[in-house]
Amino acid sequence: MSRVVDPRERDRAHTETRYVDFYAEALKASEQFRHDYEGRLNVVKSSQMPFERSPDGLIRHIINEKMDTKECCIDIYMQFLPPAGASGKHRHLSEEIFYVVEGQGYDLHWDVRFDCKDKFEWEWDAEPKRFEWKQGDFVYIPPYCAHKHFNADAANEARIVVINSRILKPMGFDWFDQLENAEGF
Repeated sequence: MSRVVDPRERDRAHTETRYVDFYAEALKASEQFRHDYEGRLNVVKSSQMPFERSPDGLIRHIINEKMDTKECCIDIYMQFLPPAGASGKHRHLSEEIFYVVEGQGYDLHWDVRFDCKDKFEWEWDAEPKRFEWKQGDFVYIPPYCAHKHFNADAANEARIVVINSRILKPMGFDWFDQLENAEGF
């Protein structure tokens, strides 16, 4: 079935404004990415995993977007929780998981509720939920849930390996807030 197109619309569609090379540039960028990707790390040696004294506490980056690895989707770090200490309190739009390598403790999670009318409207629970954890446990933290990790042992350090996605960042959702710093940071 043939549709009649208004000639004015056809003329507007062909009206010259300017020419760009977006498509050609994307092809070149993809080719350059593939070339550069071949040189990225497949294996990250322990000696290549830097420490950081961050507002969230002492962490050791295992995989980070700035470490030139072939991993393009997730960040992984080990977090060190001092005896009877805690991380900072933060939230980010991506969900997070962590594995308890050593120690025991608990997490506080402030769940989020939101609505999207003319803009996003966020609200967090006043009272957190408490989740106990110990060596060998896996903990899930929902998207944009404010959370904080606590070491329940007054004599020994706890270590957790934290994994979160960086996929949402390039989609325009790089929402990450440090709500409280870890003690001493």
